Amino acid sequence: MYTTGSRRVAPVRKSRKSGTRCPEVLRDERKTSAPRSPRLRRPRPLDAGPFAADIASFELHLAAENKAAGTIRIYTEAPRWFAAAHLLPETDKTRWDQVDVRDVQRWIVWLLRHYSETYAYQQYRSLQQFFRWLAAEDEIADPMARLRAPKVADKPVPFFTSVELSKLEKACQGSTFTQRRDAAILAVFRATGIRLAELAGIRYHPDDPGRSDVDLQRREIYIRGKRGKDRIVRIDHEAARRVDRYLRVRGRHPQAYRSRLWLGVGDRGPLTRDGIYQMVRRRGDQAGVRVYPHRFRHHFSHTWLDRGGAEGDLMELNGWSSPQMLQRYGASARGARARRHYDLVMDD
Repeated sequence: MYTTGSRRVAPVRKSRKSGTRCPEVLRDERKTSAPRSPRLRRPRPLDAGPFAADIASFELHLAAENKAAGTIRIYTEAPRWFAAAHLLPETDKTRWDQVDVRDVQRWIVWLLRHYSETYAYQQYRSLQQFFRWLAAEDEIADPMARLRAPKVADKPVPFFTSVELSKLEKACQGSTFTQRRDAAILAVFRATGIRLAELAGIRYHPDDPGRSDVDLQRREIYIRGKRGKDRIVRIDHEAARRVDRYLRVRGRHPQAYRSRLWLGVGDRGPLTRDGIYQMVRRRGDQAGVRVYPHRFRHHFSHTWLDRGGAEGDLMELNGWSSPQMLQRYGASARGARARRHYDLVMDD
């Protein structure tokens, strides 16, 4: 039993039976123990040359503020990419105090032409953090002080239909290690809406319940959230059953002694976030359903609100500190909920 304790957005460019230990499955999971690498992204130049020293100082500043490793990576890669892909090849500038508003505008226009609006917006905000710090630190003019972030069209993430969920379940039917593991992962995603990194970080110690994050008797999982905001989430009976079935085959795995709950096929070690992401996409392709881990978070939030769940409880379960997240995640099916409740309100 556990003891209680206290997006990044990927850039988007404009036949065999499941569960068998076939070459395709093994090939997909070869990197399940490798360090995390960017998804769906072409290699980007990040050699900032003479601009690199200030970026290194910015990285030290972020680390001193105890920012998450992912946040530091995003905030520092943005100015590195800007310098390496635009300032060095397209201008003769070698210092940050030479950068002006037109340089930033040209860079954002290029991003909008080659990547999604959401990704361009993320790069803008990350670059903005760097220039704010630099202006305060070295008392230079901030070239982004009067710029506005690129507009991002509101595109609600669709929730799953019952047919789609049924197809996903069928894609994982079977008693092999891979089928039981994948079925358990999808069931936990559906029942909790937890983040990909949170699911990948779940610990399991069969011989020491005090160090395990999973308590199937209470149907609870201890989650290590973003920025140290840990919490406990509940799973439904079906998810608990599927996790239990997985644990029985996990006990015979060559790497069963490992502390991470989710293991790779064969003698491979724990699944990384990338490994889990690839598995979810592979099962979605097999089922003919467009699916990625974060879509379950939107679906869980919609389902909770649609069934009358309290907004405060949803914030607790999802690990949110700002009510703004309710608007973002609830938007996926706000119209559908409004139409469904119409008769309850207007029927005479």
